[in-house]
Amino acid sequence: MLFRRVFSPGTVSAAIVALAMALGSAPAHADDNDIVMSRLAVVDTDGMGNPSDAFGNNLLFRSMVSELGVVFAPRLLTPSNTLGFSEFQFSFDLGFTSITDTADYWRVLESSPNPTGSGVSHGSGMMKTLGIFMRKGIWFPLPSFEVGAGAVNLLGSGLWAAQGYAKFALHEGYHDLPLPSVAVRGSASRLMGLKDLDLTVASFDVSASKLVGLSGTWNIEPYVGWNLLWIIPRSEVVDATPHIDPFTTMGDNSLNFVFKDQVNITRNRVFLGVKAQYYVFKLTLEAAFALAGNSVDDRSGTDLDCASMAVPTTTSCDSTDQAQAQQTYTFSLGLDF
Repeated sequence: MLFRRVFSPGTVSAAIVALAMALGSAPAHADDNDIVMSRLAVVDTDGMGNPSDAFGNNLLFRSMVSELGVVFAPRLLTPSNTLGFSEFQFSFDLGFTSITDTADYWRVLESSPNPTGSGVSHGSGMMKTLGIFMRKGIWFPLPSFEVGAGAVNLLGSGLWAAQGYAKFALHEGYHDLPLPSVAVRGSASRLMGLKDLDLTVASFDVSASKLVGLSGTWNIEPYVGWNLLWIIPRSEVVDATPHIDPFTTMGDNSLNFVFKDQVNITRNRVFLGVKAQYYVFKLTLEAAFALAGNSVDDRSGTDLDCASMAVPTTTSCDSTDQAQAQQTYTFSLGLDF
């Protein structure tokens, strides 16, 4: 009883809020994983070598936000069984997601040693994220519902994503029969901290799991599932020449541009994991595999493939997502009440 009083839901939630505020109050400065959108700009010059016009490289933009969307995709990390009407869960997790660090589109990373060139590694091939989450079982609007919310930070950057989900267990609780629990879930993730990009990731998944008791003390629940991601990028105004002061250089403001709205990007993921629980302590290990991107930003009035053009613009060609397959490995520690 003393443990439950000390680690009550209110105490743990207050600690989570305090930690999030502490992390968010760090001094502002450029970190290795901060993103510089102006590096995807193509800048034309006049006869004197001065910048005269700027636009975005649509092909690189689409592929970059596709892989970034997988990095900030809604967390899964739960088996099909819901927590139950009276249960809370608080957890911290650490994730590792691969990116194609040698691809030209990752020159947007602050850590890139050659932000205007290609053929080099622009940073680490694995991005690390830290997540903080709260989950609650409910009986409304239907039995066997579970909701959750939290925040994810890309370590080495000022980027955060607010995330939330609702899960409905279609079948659960028959632990003495050789039948799995089955659930469906809808989730959303919203990027914060990048003024040049508005990024939303919506998610739908189907999962199956089976709870197994060990020695009357441990509960082990392996799970597996399929997940569809909708990555919705919207460009804000991008300064193509951030190193130039517009107050001292006439006409610099005319070089600002936006990437035209993209057709939504779709990615497929398969995932598997296991949740182990002892008393109120739980450990979840998960691996998720996102297939390579192939969705097309189809522009009206043209059949040109941006990949075949020396300088693809945001309106003159069709961009196919060139994001490569990605892997995510996540470790989660939490308390169930």
